Amino acid sequence: MRYHPLTTADRTAMLAKIGVSSVDALFKDVPQQAVVPLSVFDLPDTQGEMEVDRKLARMAAKNTAAGAAPFFCGAGAYKHHVPAAVDHLIQRSEFLTSYTPYQPEIAQGTLQYLFEFQTQVALLTGMEVANASLYDGSTATAEAVLMAQRITKRPKAILSGGLHPQYCETVETVAALSGVVSRAPVTPGKAEDIAALIDNETACVVVQSPDVFGLIRDLKPIAAAAHAKGALLVAVVTEAVSLGLLEAPGFQDADIVACEGQSIGNGLNFGGPYVGLFATKEKYLRQMPGRLTGETTDASGKRGYVLTLSTREQHIRREKATSNICTNSGLCCLAFTIHLSLLGEEGLTRLARINHANASALADKLARVPGVDLVTPSFFNEFTIKLSRPAADVVDALAKRGIVAGVPASRLLPHDPSVRDLLIVAATETTTEEDADALVKALGTVLSEAPSTSGAMF
Repeated sequence: MRYHPLTTADRTAMLAKIGVSSVDALFKDVPQQAVVPLSVFDLPDTQGEMEVDRKLARMAAKNTAAGAAPFFCGAGAYKHHVPAAVDHLIQRSEFLTSYTPYQPEIAQGTLQYLFEFQTQVALLTGMEVANASLYDGSTATAEAVLMAQRITKRPKAILSGGLHPQYCETVETVAALSGVVSRAPVTPGKAEDIAALIDNETACVVVQSPDVFGLIRDLKPIAAAAHAKGALLVAVVTEAVSLGLLEAPGFQDADIVACEGQSIGNGLNFGGPYVGLFATKEKYLRQMPGRLTGETTDASGKRGYVLTLSTREQHIRREKATSNICTNSGLCCLAFTIHLSLLGEEGLTRLARINHANASALADKLARVPGVDLVTPSFFNEFTIKLSRPAADVVDALAKRGIVAGVPASRLLPHDPSVRDLLIVAATETTTEEDADALVKALGTVLSEAPSTSGAMF
């Protein structure tokens, strides 16, 4: 009765109240030809909760968890240590059950942490104003493109070849009807000449740094080229920890910054939910999507918080809205805020330095393996290597040896044969020296063996 709290007497009383004798009588007007017999579905016999739990556990055991093996996957989702305090605090009932502050006068605690979150994001990105989060990095990027089109009243968006392919697809899906989306060539380990593609119809240039192959990009000349043509620069960051060490996009004259904040406070979580960070210059404030929390004083002069500019949102203005984003990843941005508060500025910088040091040490070791060439000359905690065999096959072979080696570029760009030998590898503060040595040894062994004829897992 755990999931069916109504008793037979309860159901009988409910049926009597609405004037029918049985549940089947509720469906008496449904044509017989529309009724599909249960036998068609060939469903298994019912099982108890314990039996179902055991079966699902056996299925789950077929997966290799990120913490159960040497793990080097990145490409937009990173394995970082999240302090236990984060999970403990976000599960407090006043946070966990408060979805969104539609009545801000009784949601001061929620509004306060959103205000603190916005402040943190603005400081991290080097921008003047940030919103109370979006769904994730990819949708934040798409919203940035729409915003740039509104500001410039131009249709064209140019996406860097180093922008995460899934982010590109999201932008194309969301912004296709509002303008033209053009992708620059994919040049792993090198910066394409994206400035040459900017014309008088360009609303924005979207550049990721570090890019999907790990390359750190200099945004200043791209910003200058864009501004010379009246276009905006949208800077994308998929690894938020990098902002603890690299120059913030705002200090490189980016106009809009869209980030994935999963790395701080949020685990991999089987693919989500994540949290989109969004920041811009103050002069573009009224075109920014999503929620914005502001600080004010009440009638007694005490500090308080309010939702500002929320009339821009879809649930109020509909077709006149700035965006159809009318919520935010509240619990995920709370986790972000708690973790970043625990770290502090010095802690974040130290964490970023550890990430870079671990990745640099791993890259040096891998570069000495026969059949491996380092593709990315400058990187933060993620880089790309070129293998002497298709990367997907190598990852498959390493997975059988208990090592999750990274993300084959062919998984992100399945129709581009030029990337079939490229493997994107990430190292964070959770990567131990033993993990690195295990990957180096196993990779050397796999590359020296005859290629397998079996299909790749990735």
